Amino acid sequence: MKLSLTDLCRHPLTRWLAIAIAIAAASSSANARTLGTLDFEPCTLAPPVGVATTEAQCTTMSVPENRAEPDGRQIELAIAWIPGDGREEHPDPVFMLAGGPGQSARDSFPQIESAFRQVGRQRDIILLDQRGTGASHPLTCELDEDDEDDNAEASDAEQIDIAVKLTRECLSKLGDSDPRFYTTTDAIADIEAVREAIGAAQVNLVGISYGTRVAQQFAHRYPASTRSVVLDSPVPNELILGQDHAKNLESALDQQLARCVSDKTCNERFGNPREKLAELVAKLREGPIATTWRDPQTGVEESGELAFDDVAGLVRMYAYMPMATSMLPLVISEAVDGRTDVLRAQAQMLRGQLEGQFSRGMELSVMCSEDADQLRVDSADEDSLLGTRFIELVKAQCAEWPHGDVPADFHQPLKTAIPFLVLTGEFDPVTPPRYGEQIMKGLGNARLIEIQGQGHNVIPVGCMPRLMADFIDNIQPANLDTTCLDSVPYTPPFAGFYGWEP
Repeated sequence: MKLSLTDLCRHPLTRWLAIAIAIAAASSSANARTLGTLDFEPCTLAPPVGVATTEAQCTTMSVPENRAEPDGRQIELAIAWIPGDGREEHPDPVFMLAGGPGQSARDSFPQIESAFRQVGRQRDIILLDQRGTGASHPLTCELDEDDEDDNAEASDAEQIDIAVKLTRECLSKLGDSDPRFYTTTDAIADIEAVREAIGAAQVNLVGISYGTRVAQQFAHRYPASTRSVVLDSPVPNELILGQDHAKNLESALDQQLARCVSDKTCNERFGNPREKLAELVAKLREGPIATTWRDPQTGVEESGELAFDDVAGLVRMYAYMPMATSMLPLVISEAVDGRTDVLRAQAQMLRGQLEGQFSRGMELSVMCSEDADQLRVDSADEDSLLGTRFIELVKAQCAEWPHGDVPADFHQPLKTAIPFLVLTGEFDPVTPPRYGEQIMKGLGNARLIEIQGQGHNVIPVGCMPRLMADFIDNIQPANLDTTCLDSVPYTPPFAGFYGWEP
């Protein structure tokens, strides 16, 4: 039998529970807020992995899936609002645009919230899950464990066949969703619709990685709506996503691992880690190595194999972060000497951390529509760590995936006088500093900052949060005093498993 609140109040033992429920409901209603035409409710943002959370206000907003048919199928966009204390004085909010393609802005924000605290004191922060990601009608393509195991053990040719099969299966699971309408161009129209709905005359955009493509496209299509733009780890409009991945990683590894050679302690203990990585890779190309390791979460001993893909994926992702990169000479040397358990355990941990963080379907909608037709397999990449397989996989999948329309000038360099702050990391393995230099050629009121010793996603580093807040406050990039970044230290290589011991 279902009891009403009135029924509960008739019973002494439940009366206080009923009162508590009523108070909680009233409190929730009291905390609800309105921004423009949108009604928000309190919510807690949390990533799929990790413990960081952010308190916010959340709502949804309906938009046409196909904007050419405004009365057609509608989808819900998930929006989070973090109110700023000074919104009356600074009514132009900050939109954080997530990377990927395929990452959720609402899920990823808690992990970098500290970078936005200063700017958030003055301005509202808006987190819009890009259509196809997070809670905005996600285009997810989940693999079961058998699919993942089959893929890990397959040859390159077999992996392409498996990828095509899984792409077809994913399409069949999307129901009425039309993947043609989940492109960057569709996404920036959503940003403009949200801007209008919240009543903001202009917005400030902070794009990270792929989010910098979104920011540049928005500034180009909606210049009157754009007050300022921050590009963190940027991609030029001209870039074909994925084309340079192999070369960029090799260049970053050359720079990062050379630091061990020039460090007396690291060199004495591990020699040349670039040469040792080549030795390990050559061995793994011949076949996987049997090994045992302890599960990084449970501590339970497991047995299996260390495969080439384990090492390639781990090295690539660790190259994004200086702290992780500093461990590579140690773990590579251990593996070459036959102690492969650490690398295997870390590879397992990395897979767990990445699981569920990206919408593969949305990523395909973006890349297949905007990049795939211009991707070219470069034989010079064959012997690199990433090789040519990524491009081959994308092209094979995009032969199956529906393509959306892209404006004729989509890949033209951005030319604008809108204030821009362009941020790069010296050792970034995916969006190297030269990309920032390339973008700067078309900007009339901009500042390029390269942060020494850093990798991908640099706005949380050192005094950068304060500099970003200063830029958005004053929109005078040339006047920023960046000397505080001179003290950002290089991360020394780990000399042992306890860190930088002598």
